Amino acid sequence: MGVPEMKEFWDELEKKIKDNTAKKNEKILFKKLVACLKKIATDPRYPALCSHEIEALTKRYGQKVWESYFENNKPAAGRLFWVYGPNKSDITIIGLEPHPNDKKDAYQKITLSAKSGREE
Repeated sequence: MGVPEMKEFWDELEKKIKDNTAKKNEKILFKKLVACLKKIATDPRYPALCSHEIEALTKRYGQKVWESYFENNKPAAGRLFWVYGPNKSDITIIGLEPHPNDKKDAYQKITLSAKSGREE
């Protein structure tokens, strides 16, 4: 799962789930992320994910950055940010953020992990 920061986040969350020390909100997040990651692994353009390129982030990071929904229809719904790479069939998770609510320059507040991937 993703670059070091995202892998560390995932490993900690997964450990809490396995050790049964996760809080209710962490259990909910884990369940939603697992479902989202399964869909992305099978088909990044799965309709419920609403995956789309975020041009502002693509410009900032110099490679196509994609956003997929793992939550919807709630304030600050969760979004997963990812890129293709580093290998042809790979997807690298580079961020997990709530959907930005402000319309103007909404993605300026999003900071993603340093990444290595390739543009596709």
